[in-house]
Amino acid sequence: MSEIEISIVIPVYNSSSIIEELHKHISNALSVSYEIIFVNDCSKDDSWQKIISLSNHHPAITGINFRKNSGQDNALLAGLRITKGNYCVIMDDDLQHDPNDIFKLYTECKKGYDVCYANFITHKQSAIKNIGSSANGKMAELLVSKPKGIYLSPFKIINRSTVSEIAKFAGPYPYIDGIILTITQNLSQIDVEHKPRLSGKSNYTFSKSVSVFMKLFTGFSVLPLRLATITGCIATFTGFILLLKYLYDYYIAKNFIEGWTTVVVLIILFGGLILITLGIIGEYIGRMYLTLNNKPQYSISEIVKSEQNIISSK
Repeated sequence: MSEIEISIVIPVYNSSSIIEELHKHISNALSVSYEIIFVNDCSKDDSWQKIISLSNHHPAITGINFRKNSGQDNALLAGLRITKGNYCVIMDDDLQHDPNDIFKLYTECKKGYDVCYANFITHKQSAIKNIGSSANGKMAELLVSKPKGIYLSPFKIINRSTVSEIAKFAGPYPYIDGIILTITQNLSQIDVEHKPRLSGKSNYTFSKSVSVFMKLFTGFSVLPLRLATITGCIATFTGFILLLKYLYDYYIAKNFIEGWTTVVVLIILFGGLILITLGIIGEYIGRMYLTLNNKPQYSISEIVKSEQNIISSK
């Protein structure tokens, strides 16, 4: 067993004004041995300088700095790979996830669960983010058999054996919850309060929601390809029925239809179906191409611990 009981991985992006307060809340909340790993996803403010300053004064803090922005899930994967704790907490950098709830998650996970999610009673976030979370949750139920009633919260705790499995993921488009659901369904959740953001504004955008959706849609299941095949079969069958109808109208009923409205509608309908199907196939092929060419998940410029000790530079 590790001497560190809880590792906390926090992706950081433009949160310079919050990091110090976040660390203070965490240190006050925990009574067990812990470490904090801040992963700076190429912030545009001085977040990295704040992380270095904190690591100089607190041995429990490790900082990872990316050369370029790689996305939240890539940052989480980088952090999880260097954790040493028996349990690993994932949380955001804006203090909407209350550090006081970490011990509640820890206690629940120790009952024998692989992962325990924080289920927010109310969501203090934008309507777009709520819609995106709901859509991705429903899609996860369909594609990777997410248990109904489990909210895929960004605030969660994972046991060591599951973290070791997550760390093996080699694709360039990781989605942590998607990976978890392909590994285990031994999940639990507890109700917690969603706090208002301490300062600044959310970095969440609609495009990020779409990105998460596409990772789940094409990264963890071949169901979309099967749906495209089924849709194509239905479209072909529909076209055959319409062909029989038009032949009947022309040769038997002598009902000659003037104009090309029907033809145009059918061309648009089937042309659209073809393009959608090709798009889905293209998305899969594109991701396969990038994976086979070893597209890096992230690029680390440095990892710092106390006293500006640079322990890795790549």
